[in-house]
Amino acid sequence: MVSLQTLSKNFPGWVFFCCCCCLPLLFTNSLPLKGASTAHHACRLRKVNFQQPYIRNRTYTLAKTVHASDKDTDNRLIGQQLFVNIRENNHCYLMKRVVEFVVKDVLTEVKNQYPYVEDVAQFLASLTSELSSCKFSGKKEHIEKNLEQMKNKMKQLGENGKTKAIGELDLLFDYMEKACTDAPKKGGNKKKN
Repeated sequence: MVSLQTLSKNFPGWVFFCCCCCLPLLFTNSLPLKGASTAHHACRLRKVNFQQPYIRNRTYTLAKTVHASDKDTDNRLIGQQLFVNIRENNHCYLMKRVVEFVVKDVLTEVKNQYPYVEDVAQFLASLTSELSSCKFSGKKEHIEKNLEQMKNKMKQLGENGKTKAIGELDLLFDYMEKACTDAPKKGGNKKKN
């Protein structure tokens, strides 16, 4: 058995060893690798945000109610065209920007016209707030171009553009969930931005 006297003699050596060798390993292990982006971590939402039956039902009910009055079946504001030339790791950032636009420029203007608008707007605003530190990586041009195309299409549709945006809230909900809760796939994606 090791005596107390032997341990006390070696104690300063053990302290030195732990402070100089072990602690730095613990701290550097949790740091990201050099050159690795931490932006994707800020662009993640918990899946549970989207699994609340209350808000999912309200979002889908609002979309269905308004979609019934949308006479334009040729155009779509929320769809795969938003992601053209956008790298998958920027999809959540793009959806954050789309949601910010829809909340600010659409839902706040119609809050008394339809049921559940306020609840849905608050929920979507809370998601964008959670994503406040979500940033794009790479070039921003394609993201801005796709957002501008969506906004222009909505303007061209006039008053029906807002109706269409509200009628597609179920799509927006689903795209946001997919883009911000699923981890982007590694490699194989050759889209520009």
